[in-house]
Amino acid sequence: MPKSQEIRLAARPQGTPRPTDFALATTALPDTAPQGQVLVRNLWMSVDPYMRGRMDDAPSYIPPFELGAPLEGSAVGEVVASGSPDIPVGATVTHFAGWREYALVDAATATVVDTSLVPPSAYLGPLGTTGLTAYAALTRTAPVREGDVVFVSAAAGAVGSVAGQVARALGASRVIGSAGGPEKTKKLLDTFGYDAAIDYRQGGLPEQLAEAAPDGIDVYIDNVGGDHLQAAIGAIRREGRIAMVGAISEYNSTTPVPGPNNLFQAAKQEASLRGMLVTSHFDLFPEWVGKAAAMLADGSLRTEQTVVDGIGRAPEAFLGVLRGANTGKMLVRLADGAE
Repeated sequence: MPKSQEIRLAARPQGTPRPTDFALATTALPDTAPQGQVLVRNLWMSVDPYMRGRMDDAPSYIPPFELGAPLEGSAVGEVVASGSPDIPVGATVTHFAGWREYALVDAATATVVDTSLVPPSAYLGPLGTTGLTAYAALTRTAPVREGDVVFVSAAAGAVGSVAGQVARALGASRVIGSAGGPEKTKKLLDTFGYDAAIDYRQGGLPEQLAEAAPDGIDVYIDNVGGDHLQAAIGAIRREGRIAMVGAISEYNSTTPVPGPNNLFQAAKQEASLRGMLVTSHFDLFPEWVGKAAAMLADGSLRTEQTVVDGIGRAPEAFLGVLRGANTGKMLVRLADGAE
């Protein structure tokens, strides 16, 4: 029977997760896939900020991870055994049983993907839920209109790096992003097509935003919460739209985090603040993949990856996401030579 290494949740984190909250284990897998299932050799797996919330034993929109059980998340891999007539051996599939080298999954939960034009890893980034999040936020939750000024936080991350380019394609006249440090802000301007870049580590976020958008903003894609959300509300124009996508500044907090103290400014501007879960927008996947694949092919969508090698380093990659160590999508490469 083949052996597979996997990462399990060893303890529920108190505040910022520690390496000891994770455990590397080895498990045996069948040589063949039972009827209705496929055995996948994972090539790549994704680590994402939302996973921090699932490590707490608290009610949410998605069940918490189980202690002592392997973690899960998006992955892409090659089918090495199949009990499904619809998914042949050798097919490349995406599924939700990441954090392990091999995964035995129900065929109904695996999606065959085309890797003739893009590498498998693209289906965890621009063609995956992170790309879809950016697209849904800007077309449904806080739709961009021609000529809008758009502000994106965590703009060098997986969602933000795509969001700025999507906003431009949808007709935004000016796109502003925030990121941490001069290297990332330079990347916003030189690679991801932002018109202005704010380094939040320099402080004075409202003042920096006012300088970048002296007449205010129409749309804000919030991946951070906290001071970024407060600054955006302070700059929002009449009938502005705010998509509340994430709040990475709060995920490791052990006490309640103060909210913006200027919420009535949004009321005075008749602005909207609307939460979004990407799982509510999966119907947009075919539309987005078609658009994104074409943009990747013609170079109008530029993306980057931060890659960590090996299942044993998956917790390291996850902790890196939480502290902003990634530019673009943070991925763990599980197979040598995977592209």
